[in-house]
Amino acid sequence: MSEQSNNSAPQSEEIDLGQLFKLIGDAFNRFFNFIGNIFKGLFDLLIMFLLFIQKHFIKFAIAGIIGIAGGFYWDYVSDKVYRSSMVVEPNFNSAQQLYNNIEFYNELADQEEYEALKETFPALTSEEAASIKSFEIESFSDQAQKIKQFSEFIESLDTISQKKVDFDDYLENFNNINAQFHRITVETENSRVAKKLQSPIVEAIQANSYFELQKKINDENIGLSDSLYQAQLTEIDTLQKFYREIKLREALKEQASTSISMGDAKQKDSEELELIKQEEQIKNSLIKLNEEKANTRSTINVISDFPNKGVEVDDFWNKKLVLLPILLVGLVLMVLMILELNKYLNKVRTIE
Repeated sequence: MSEQSNNSAPQSEEIDLGQLFKLIGDAFNRFFNFIGNIFKGLFDLLIMFLLFIQKHFIKFAIAGIIGIAGGFYWDYVSDKVYRSSMVVEPNFNSAQQLYNNIEFYNELADQEEYEALKETFPALTSEEAASIKSFEIESFSDQAQKIKQFSEFIESLDTISQKKVDFDDYLENFNNINAQFHRITVETENSRVAKKLQSPIVEAIQANSYFELQKKINDENIGLSDSLYQAQLTEIDTLQKFYREIKLREALKEQASTSISMGDAKQKDSEELELIKQEEQIKNSLIKLNEEKANTRSTINVISDFPNKGVEVDDFWNKKLVLLPILLVGLVLMVLMILELNKYLNKVRTIE
């Protein structure tokens, strides 16, 4: 009995393993058949679509030719559009107000509120105001600028907060308003209008009472810091003169006496070196202060002016010569597909 049970055990294991491999093989077959059916179905759809295009090719060709001819004529009779760009650097957190203003100007142009535009930009005539098509603002910053801004942001935090923020967290919360530079783009039918918009756009921000106060306080802080640095430099200069006088007196004493105190000499040299280091640090701080003074001279720094004459907009995909044929061919395609679907539904109804 024991021998029979021992012989039957391996046979049952072989049967179980055989069934397992068979199940695995069937699963793989079903999976590959499923994938094959998907590709077969996609291929059938592609063939049906190509047959549909072949059947109605002449209709599509006629729609395309009409679209090209109509688009060419439309582009020919349409007024040319010119694009001008200005790059600015907002200070005192004025970027949000700048974006709001540009959005407001764009709404006026989009709604053809030309009299309101003329009131907003007094230098424009009624015809020049009517020539404005759109306003747009966008930020731009490369990786180096983001790293620089991140370093400045980290320096403004306390030690505990610095440990909780990394560069990835900063980038995740970075938005257009955080960027240092912003490009304002204006499209007009008059190539020389954009230049007249520059001063009002900048002055609208600078005239804001909040930003005027921020600039005034910033100027006072810079002036106070400059005075403190200059006073420290004067004190350091006085101390350096004092140490030089002491050295001169000690040198005269040494000529009359052979005793030399090495410890006192080393201590004075160390103090003098410390004064030199402090002087260098203060001078570096003055350099940074002067850079800040230059950068915050205005609420809005104009990095690049609007040009005297805009550049003609020649975007290929925005031309009517391109858009109209695509639109007409797409319309014909949609109508024909609806007709084919209607035929199919009628056929199904008849069979039922």
